[in-house]
Amino acid sequence: MVSKRFVLKRLLMLFPVLFGVATVVFAILHLSPGDPAVVIAGERASQEFVNQIRSDLGLDDPLWQQYIRFLGEVATFDFGQSYQVNRGTPVSQILTDRLPITIELALLGQFAGLLFGLPLGILSAVKQDTWTDHLTRIGALSGISIPIYWSGPLLILLFAQFLGLLPTSGRIGSAYFVDPVTGFILVDTLLAGNVAAFRSAVTHLFLPIVVLGIYQMALLSRMMRSSMVEVIRQDYMRTARAKGQGSKITVMKHGLRNAFIPVITVIGIQFGSLLGGAVLTETVFEINGIGTLLVDAINRSDYPVVQGTVLVFAVLYTLVNLGVDLTYSILDPRIEQ
Repeated sequence: MVSKRFVLKRLLMLFPVLFGVATVVFAILHLSPGDPAVVIAGERASQEFVNQIRSDLGLDDPLWQQYIRFLGEVATFDFGQSYQVNRGTPVSQILTDRLPITIELALLGQFAGLLFGLPLGILSAVKQDTWTDHLTRIGALSGISIPIYWSGPLLILLFAQFLGLLPTSGRIGSAYFVDPVTGFILVDTLLAGNVAAFRSAVTHLFLPIVVLGIYQMALLSRMMRSSMVEVIRQDYMRTARAKGQGSKITVMKHGLRNAFIPVITVIGIQFGSLLGGAVLTETVFEINGIGTLLVDAINRSDYPVVQGTVLVFAVLYTLVNLGVDLTYSILDPRIEQ
């Protein structure tokens, strides 16, 4: 059981991290070339109109006043309005619409990686230096080495163009419309009771999930194998087997829990990266998640959207790290001390 003191300590450590991220984001965007007022007004706008916009946005104020105002807006989750991506729309609304798309994709991709990566890693460790181990290691290295910008189009050509089994882009067919209750298309279609729409969503998300799952599976299986091989050689494992306990029970009861601790770190890092936006996957399969939102905002110099998106990335990453720390203490109570 995790103590309240441990949880409170970890929560308090999040605030300096978020403060540092907010400071870095503010500094980088204000040091970067380009004038937000010119971007909003347009290149052909008069200088008087540009000056008016600059005054309305407070860009004429001293830098320290802009910084204090920025921190206050961040504390209240008020990131302003979009300049270019969706002109006049609050950034918080844009993030609310886009974030569930990426979260759903990240959850499904991570689940696919865990579902296949962990068993393969355990099997490879138990069957060390056998053909099973060699084939698993070759598959894992191949999965890590193949870039998404190559595997994605390759799967599209195979399953969509040649076989004609799966769609190439989007999250659901254009013939279906589902009210966004949770933002997760699979959940929303089930809540609407539309089985045909659910099937369409499954077929549309299958290839992106496979692309993400292959990389996650490969990395997790490699980490699980390395950690499990080290644990299997420990004295307490040999003692358990010497007492007559079956090898499967020994591995699952004693080995897995200890071997899983370093793997949790990799799972947290990878899941945080996916929440940060699977940019290549979203781009290849034309899924408008938060990753493509950030790229679009940077290309258009939409500073409020960039600031809001990066800060949301930071919050999600810190929350994932908090979850990893709590999982550590559950698996091994000594870590909490």
